[in-house]
Amino acid sequence: MSEVLRAGYGARNRPASIVGFNAANDALAAWSTPSADSIVESEDEFENRFQVRVADSSSRRVRASSLIQRRYAWRGYAASPLANDSPSRVTLSAFIEDETVATITAGIDADDGLYVAELYGEEVDALRCRGRRLCEFTKLAVDESVRGHTVLGAIFHVACTYAIDVHRCTDVLIEVNPRHVRFYERMLGFEVLESARLNRRVNAPAVLLGLDLNYVHERIAEMGRRAPDSEVEGTERSLYPYCFSAHEEAGIAGRLRVNAAS
Repeated sequence: MSEVLRAGYGARNRPASIVGFNAANDALAAWSTPSADSIVESEDEFENRFQVRVADSSSRRVRASSLIQRRYAWRGYAASPLANDSPSRVTLSAFIEDETVATITAGIDADDGLYVAELYGEEVDALRCRGRRLCEFTKLAVDESVRGHTVLGAIFHVACTYAIDVHRCTDVLIEVNPRHVRFYERMLGFEVLESARLNRRVNAPAVLLGLDLNYVHERIAEMGRRAPDSEVEGTERSLYPYCFSAHEEAGIAGRLRVNAAS
């Protein structure tokens, strides 16, 4: 078991923010009121209007699966289509017009368990024994046409809102290729919980990472909708300035609860 897990997962020295921000961007916020079948709408850095929706129809799931398989194959990974609907999992997709440009699946630790427990059962059980309520993010894929951070920040925020506000989770777990670890550490604050093992689902090595969702909540509350000022752009390296505001998050949580109950 890793030293991080034994020492107490989530303990960290959190540096104070060293970046200044503009006030919340009114032009972006204007798009946040969604249409009937969207969880949230917004605009990316290039004025492309996009929506985040639940992939709750066969056509949306097929398009999400197609994006996952294409992007995984490009990296040399195997990828199976999305599984059938499960009450413990939700797949979210970001759309520009009718094109699926990003997708992520959030799974709650329920009767059918977590995929990460197949490789890291001991580590997952240790967190459960400490009273942590777990979720996992899987099947993350972003289309090669997406160049900025806004779409990824948006879909990550919606997935975290589903975990925090709908299911009261405390931690999110992911498996990533070793060469992607630094990205998740720097951009989102994930911590390495256990070293690489072979993930036979994708036929590639995977490292177990964990993220304290209270930390996510704090960072979003501090930075949401505060894109870096041009004079200091580059000093804040995370995705959190590209998340939504607290006001928008409340609406997102409400729409996710309605969707989960339907």
